[in-house]
Amino acid sequence: MLPFVVIIPVLIAVFLFVFSTSKAARVLAIVFQSLFVAFSFYLFLASRHQDIVTYVGSYDDVLGIILKSTNISSVFILLTSILFLAVAIYSYNEVGVKTFWFLLFILEAVLAGLFLTQDLFNIFVLVEVATVVVIALIMYYRGRRKMFTGMIYFMLNIVAMQFYLFGIAYIYMLVGAFDITFVAEQVTYLDREALVLPYALIITGMSFKCAIIPMHSFVPKVRLYPSAPSAVVALLSGIQVKTNVFLLLQMQRVFGDFAATDFFLALGIVTSLAGVFMAICQTDIKMILAYHTVSQVGLIIIGLSAGTDYSFLGGLYHVISHGVFKSALFLSAGIIFHAYGTRDVYKIKGVFKQLPWVGVVTAAAILGITGAPFFIGSISKYFIAADVPWFVEWSVIVISLGTIISFTKYGGMLFGKPTPLEGKAPVPDRWRLVPSLGLAAFCLLGGVFGAPLVRFLFVTDATIDVIGYIQKAGIFFASAIIGYFIYKYIVKGNALLKKIGDLDLGFRNAVVTMGVFFGIIVVVVGIL
Repeated sequence: MLPFVVIIPVLIAVFLFVFSTSKAARVLAIVFQSLFVAFSFYLFLASRHQDIVTYVGSYDDVLGIILKSTNISSVFILLTSILFLAVAIYSYNEVGVKTFWFLLFILEAVLAGLFLTQDLFNIFVLVEVATVVVIALIMYYRGRRKMFTGMIYFMLNIVAMQFYLFGIAYIYMLVGAFDITFVAEQVTYLDREALVLPYALIITGMSFKCAIIPMHSFVPKVRLYPSAPSAVVALLSGIQVKTNVFLLLQMQRVFGDFAATDFFLALGIVTSLAGVFMAICQTDIKMILAYHTVSQVGLIIIGLSAGTDYSFLGGLYHVISHGVFKSALFLSAGIIFHAYGTRDVYKIKGVFKQLPWVGVVTAAAILGITGAPFFIGSISKYFIAADVPWFVEWSVIVISLGTIISFTKYGGMLFGKPTPLEGKAPVPDRWRLVPSLGLAAFCLLGGVFGAPLVRFLFVTDATIDVIGYIQKAGIFFASAIIGYFIYKYIVKGNALLKKIGDLDLGFRNAVVTMGVFFGIIVVVVGIL
C-alpha cells in the first residue's frame, strides 16, 4: 500500500497536466485530493497500533528501498493531505493554469515520500526535488523580484544540502548502508569521535531546512513568503517546514544518545525568542507571519527536546496546531492583500466591518497562535510546558507574551475606521472562504476537543489537568494585558524596531552562518 501514497499524487499531477483542460483540472484536483484525504485517513487508521513496512524492489533488508508508515508519520501525511485540499479549494479561482496543479501534486508526492522513506540518500534526493518544485511555485508569476527570490532560495539550499550529503557519505563509509534503522543500530557500536563529523554535517543541513537560528534569516529575508502566491505560502509555512522538522527528528533518532538534545533545547528557545522579536519589528503582514513561522518552529523543537513524554507530545501536536492556524492566517492575509492592495499592517483597518468572514478567520487564527483558552494552540502549549524544568516553562511564557504583542499589532487590522478598499469592494468568493473558515473552525475545535484528539491521533493516555489548564489560562490573560500595554507604549510607531526589522544578512553572510553553526555543533558534541 505504501508506494501508492507517493504514486497516486504523481499520477494525478500527470493526468491533470496531460489529459484535462484548465477548467476541468481545477475541479478534478479538488475531487482527487478529497479522495486522497480519505486514503490518508485509512493509512492513519492502519498505522495507529502497528507500523506498516514495504520493501520496494527485489532487495530485502538494508539493501532495498524501505517505506515505513508509523503512527507519527501517518498523522503528518494526513495533515499534509488536508492542507493540500484546503489550498486546492482556495486556488480554484486564483490559479487556472494546469502547470500550477501539476506542481502542487508533485510537491505533495515528494512530502509524502519524505514521511515514509527509511533511506538517508532518498531523503537527500526527495528534499532536492521538493526544493526545485518550491522554487517553481515561488517564481510562478515570473516577476523579477520572484525570480531573484527563487534563485537565492535555490543557492542557499544547494549549500545546505551539501553538508547533509557529505554527512551521509561519511555514515556510509562507517556502516556500509543508508537504512535509518540499521544505521541507528550500528551507531551504538561506534566511537564518539567517529560520529562528531557526520553528525555535525547532517544536523547543519537539516537545521538550515528548519530555519533554526542563526540560519533562520533565509525564510523571510529572501522574500520567499512575501513574494509567493498566498496558497503556496500557506503550504510552505503550514507543512513544508514541518516536514523538515520531522526529518530533523529522524536524524536525532538515528544518532540516539549521541544527539545533542540539551543543546537543541537551548537552540529552540533562542530561535523562538529571536523569531518573535523580529516579528514584532515588522509591518508587512506576510513578513510578520513569516517570522512567526521561525518562532513556532523553535517552540516545536523545545517540545521535542525537553525530555518529557508530555512535552514531546506537545511538540507533535503543535506541528498540527501550527499547520492549521498558520495556514488560516496566510490564506486570510491573501484575501486582505487582494482587497486593500497593501501589506502594511498600519494601513489596513476595519476588516471586521468590510470583510466580516475574513475577520472571523483572522481572529480565530490569532487566538489559536497566541494560545488563547479553548483554542488549539493552548492545548499544544499546555503539553509542551507540562512537567518541564522551570526555565523551559518560563521560556514558553515569554515566547507567548511576545506572540501576543506581535498579534496585538496584527489584530489592529480588524478594528478601527475602515480603510478604503481597492476599487469596487471585493467580496471573497466561496472558494476562498470555505477552506479558510474550515481551518478557522478547527482552530476552535482542536482546542475544545484537544485532549481526546491528542489521544486519538497519537494513541496515548495523555490527559489535561483542569486546575493546571485554568492556571495557564490565567497566565494567558495576564500576558494579554501586559502585551497590550507593551505594544501601545513601546512597540507602536517605534522607529528603532523598524530599522532592526529591515536588517538583512544577505546571501554571503547567510552561507557564513552555516559554517559557524557547523563549527558550533562540532565543538558542542565534541565536549559532550
